Amino acid sequence: MAQINFGGVTENVVTREEFPLEKAREVLKDETIAVIGYGVQGPGQSLNLRDNGFNVIVGQREGTGSWDKAVADGWVPGKTLFSIEEAAQRATIIEYLLSDAGQIAVWPKLKPCLTTGKALYFSHGFGITYKERTGIVPPADVDVILVAPKGSGTSLRRMFLQGRGLNSSYAVFQDATGRALERVIALGIGVGSGYLFETDFKREVYSDLTGERGTLMGAIQGLFAAQYDTLRAHGHTPSEAFNETVEELTQSLMPLIAENGMDWMYANCSTTAQRGALDWWKRFRDVTKPLFEELYGEVASGREAQRSIDLNSQPDYREKLNEELCSMRESEMWQAGAVVRKLRPENN
Repeated sequence: MAQINFGGVTENVVTREEFPLEKAREVLKDETIAVIGYGVQGPGQSLNLRDNGFNVIVGQREGTGSWDKAVADGWVPGKTLFSIEEAAQRATIIEYLLSDAGQIAVWPKLKPCLTTGKALYFSHGFGITYKERTGIVPPADVDVILVAPKGSGTSLRRMFLQGRGLNSSYAVFQDATGRALERVIALGIGVGSGYLFETDFKREVYSDLTGERGTLMGAIQGLFAAQYDTLRAHGHTPSEAFNETVEELTQSLMPLIAENGMDWMYANCSTTAQRGALDWWKRFRDVTKPLFEELYGEVASGREAQRSIDLNSQPDYREKLNEELCSMRESEMWQAGAVVRKLRPENN
């Protein structure tokens, strides 16, 4: 484990050089890892673990689309694919990767499977941090650990297949065996992390909920919509408005930021673009900072978590979700986006 310093703040990080895959396999050589849930994170993590040579099984409800997807991905019913309860009973490490609402619903069935010495693994701090709301309180004689990839399970898998790694945070909430730290680091390497940085369950969920509602998804869609609508209202065509709002950012500028940072990207744009961006970015910061403070307060209070629990637990949640996503997909901006994507050179 190495330490890095960011402006006076020291952080613990683990790289694949100092904790190679061979070491991770040795640490977990006698373990059976059950990945419970095959939705967002389950496929990427389980397939990466399997490809990396770990003993992995999947637990999922039979008769669901996720069960069928697991079969299509090569998991064999009765051999590597089981019901949730049977997979949890067979495992020494249980990766609890159901949705937050799903974790709450299944917890009464899963908890009896957590016998002494097992490890309960999360990729999100929600269930533990908001235990008064979720009811998820693990037994005292099991390890409780977390590896949270900083991206979707789809990205985790794609980057793995490209020979790359997606950065992840890790945390130990409860060390009952004395092996929780080596277990969590080995699992983080096994699922395909680029490097691992230390956190705790509360900080993970607070930053994650803020990020999802902020710059990762909520705020970025809001900014896209505001700029696109402004351009359209002033007579710009859908293609021009989409290209200036989304396409140039995602296809040209974001890769430059990812490679070398924002200042490098600024330095490699026109002087007119540089001057305007430098003049306006602080105004956008000052306008949005109060909204981010309000958002963080809602997350820290638990109100945002309760809202998610209440809405995501409704029996018609999927139908309502699909309606909202359909409305976004059918908006003029994203209809323009569908046309623009088809015009990219790689699609012709």
